[in-house]
Amino acid sequence: MSTRRVIVFGATGMVGQGVLEACLRDDTITEVLVIGRSSTGRTHPKLRELHHEDFTDFTPIQDQLSGYDACFFCLGVSALGMTEAAYRAITVDFTLAAAKTLLAVNPDLAFCYVSGAGTDGTGKTRMMWARVKGELENTLLAMTPRAYMFRPAFILPLPGGKAKTKSYVLLYRVVTPLYPALRRLAPRIVTTSLLLGQAMIAVTRTGRTNRVLATGDINEVAAR
Repeated sequence: MSTRRVIVFGATGMVGQGVLEACLRDDTITEVLVIGRSSTGRTHPKLRELHHEDFTDFTPIQDQLSGYDACFFCLGVSALGMTEAAYRAITVDFTLAAAKTLLAVNPDLAFCYVSGAGTDGTGKTRMMWARVKGELENTLLAMTPRAYMFRPAFILPLPGGKAKTKSYVLLYRVVTPLYPALRRLAPRIVTTSLLLGQAMIAVTRTGRTNRVLATGDINEVAAR
């Protein structure tokens, strides 16, 4: 299927920056709508930004969301130090509010969600974040046959891209110079935010029987 007009959530975050860049570089994508609370600070002929504060309710801007082919949902937070209720409010409530509104006006929309390695859809894990994300994945997959879950392990940001979590910033400083070697030695563990974006675009066009993609799948699809 053709993917020409896309929506990106979380474009100011480390993952979203790479996904946005992939969309802007793709010549077949004609429009990229970024929805967020703060500006990306970028300008591009096909980039449009829509400021919105309440991520639990997108109905006030629903009339501006029709006619899109895909949504790349990259918004997320670390569960470190958060209660389950607080983590669920951001991880589940925000995502489902966006998905429900977008699918109401774009029934054939492809919805790509950035989850994470270790996510557990069985509900048996003791790790709160993995269980919550697993529940969310199951709900999204049931909402539309064009929902795709991306479970990257380690993601290297774009050059100049910055993570918002301090511990991640320190980790990336150490790991970034080692990326070429890590990519060769562990292609099923390491990817980049740009490759993730390219894989998202590719999947929305070709479809995929297995709608849950691990790091190795992401790198493989992006390379095609």
